[in-house]
Amino acid sequence: MLPTVMIYVIIFLYGIVIGSFLNVCIYRIPKGESIVKVRSHCMNCGYQLKWYDLVPLFSFLFLRGRCRKCKQKISVQYPVIELLNGVLYCMIFAVYGVSVNALLYALLASALIALSVIDFRTYEIPVGFNIWILALGLIRIVTDYADWLDYAVGFLAVSMFLLLIYLITKGRGIGGGDIKLMAACGLLLGWKRIILAFVLGCIIGSVVHTARMKISGQGHVLAFGPYLSVGVMIAALAGDPMIAWYLSFF
Repeated sequence: MLPTVMIYVIIFLYGIVIGSFLNVCIYRIPKGESIVKVRSHCMNCGYQLKWYDLVPLFSFLFLRGRCRKCKQKISVQYPVIELLNGVLYCMIFAVYGVSVNALLYALLASALIALSVIDFRTYEIPVGFNIWILALGLIRIVTDYADWLDYAVGFLAVSMFLLLIYLITKGRGIGGGDIKLMAACGLLLGWKRIILAFVLGCIIGSVVHTARMKISGQGHVLAFGPYLSVGVMIAALAGDPMIAWYLSFF
């Protein structure tokens, strides 16, 4: 029991550390800033953070959510992203164990978190995230070459449908980033799970965005990436049993 608990503690710690880096990506990539060369600093006063200001989760709690120097409130986004990434890592390893699949899906989860926040704010998915997920898909094919056709079809299964919508609506119906996202994720998940992910993303997006329009007056234009990302993660974690359950009715 103890070794198992320690394994998950280590996985969680890795997750929140990478989650801290995701916050850097979320803030700097849309601004075109370097994610490695510029030192972390307070957004309000410019104070360069020390190593003890950058301990994921714990520094935020210790500082009570404020800058050490100017006392400006720190966005709650930082601990939320760190915690979410850590929890997802634990969930993924609980489903897949310590394996190549678990590592690939963990790295996928981190990319989806970062691109979702950026897309939600800017309505754009940085191409680098899609390239990263595509690389994970290529690794998946290498490690599971016997089922390469499943992944190859997955690359096209949803993305071609979305491309058709893009062409018919002249770019008004779907964004190019969403098409690339579904292509890259399809290469990693395979055709059955990427179709499930798309269906789930559409359902979640329609429900949540409709509620947002009624409650907060949100416009009709929505960032589709976050909803697709939620669908992808559900399909990655529980896609096979969900598909088996659905097929049991036929």
